Amino acid sequence: MNGRLLVTQLIRQGGIYGLTAEKFSLGRSNTDVVRAMLDAGVRIIQYREKTKKMGAKYVECLALRAMTRQAGAAFIVNDDIDLALLVDADGVHVGQEDLPVAAVRSLVGEGRAIGLSTHSPEQARAAVAAGADYIGVGPIYATQTKDDVCAPVGLSYLDFVVREIDLPFVAIGGIKERNLAEVAGRGARCPALVTEIVGVPDMRTKVAALQRILGAARK
Repeated sequence: MNGRLLVTQLIRQGGIYGLTAEKFSLGRSNTDVVRAMLDAGVRIIQYREKTKKMGAKYVECLALRAMTRQAGAAFIVNDDIDLALLVDADGVHVGQEDLPVAAVRSLVGEGRAIGLSTHSPEQARAAVAAGADYIGVGPIYATQTKDDVCAPVGLSYLDFVVREIDLPFVAIGGIKERNLAEVAGRGARCPALVTEIVGVPDMRTKVAALQRILGAARK
């Protein structure tokens, strides 16, 4: 199975979409954090480190690519298309101000997934037309994990995507254990959580609790 199919299949199946965030990881390395996430059953990992030097990113991503491949998990690189290609990632995730989807596709080819962050119905429709493989939907709630984040889009945009957009999607932004049931109950099968996972000492217990909430919402 190529990376594009793996990513879209896992997002449609549902489950936790994990992201790295070393500054919130209680002093642990990204390799330690991702190993713990994989051990806890997370099967989609996005590498998102905005401020690190490219050489350091490359070394980390090589290790994370090997770990995710062994676990049968999807590995996605945020923004850095060249890095995604160099480490043979399954996909790349870009934002509204990054290269357009068509340009990214010309670089990554047909075998890798392209995810696109969206914040409005217009952007979601444009993502479909542009050929994105999945979209990020958010930020649902206020979040502090990104410096350039836009204002929360709220649950109404999530409702729109569930109702009107056929692409796989990842709900993101301020999602915590305390509000996950609300998001999942509206149809978000694949929520992305950052500090709620990487910022706790026992990720296995936390992920298990989150998965129980997701499972209950599907019944």
